[in-house]
Amino acid sequence: MTVPPASLRFIAPVEVVVVAASTGGPDALRILLSRLSGDLTVPIAIVQHMPPDFIAPLARRLSDTTGLKVSEASDGADVRSAQVWLAAGDCHLRFKWRCGEPVLTTDREPAVNSVRPSADILFRSAVEVFRGGVLGIVLTGMGQDGCAGAEAIVHAGGSAFVQDRESSVVWGMPGAVVKAGLAELILPLDELAAAICRRVRHSHGFASGEHRKPVPGNDGAP
Repeated sequence: MTVPPASLRFIAPVEVVVVAASTGGPDALRILLSRLSGDLTVPIAIVQHMPPDFIAPLARRLSDTTGLKVSEASDGADVRSAQVWLAAGDCHLRFKWRCGEPVLTTDREPAVNSVRPSADILFRSAVEVFRGGVLGIVLTGMGQDGCAGAEAIVHAGGSAFVQDRESSVVWGMPGAVVKAGLAELILPLDELAAAICRRVRHSHGFASGEHRKPVPGNDGAP
């Protein structure tokens, strides 16, 4: 599969950004989020592969160093505000409908790609709630977690951007997305934040500035 250029296809308004990271991820996240500070207009949900006890300290450190509100995700968290959520250690993170509104949920269902949390789980759940309004970002990391999720995002009409080989500590995860033909942009880490902001602004401008509420799925939400 080869993703056509954004100029040749409809761009749905970006409603959420989802991020996958593993080896080298904490530093990559610090750089990415620092460059988004002041420009964040949609929520961000992140899967970072690391031992459970390190997630809460990482969230605090990212909050202190990036100027953004970064929190360890909790079950039922409201995702309507422009905030950054980090998947809790050893728990999958998902978007779901609850009382007619999108929220985050956590669970300890079996590992996917030998990891929990799994970016594929997060990415696919974002598509179920936000359809084509998902922008997926795959950063440095070992393995291929995030590739199947990126495929779901692209098939739904969203986009996947990845960190390039040269700026990655390990190019396994972003490389898998590129090899699958799913990456719309392949960029150095220090250029990704600007690309995210451009896409969010352009997509909402394309939709005449109107905020598109996500379409409820078949889980009983109205």
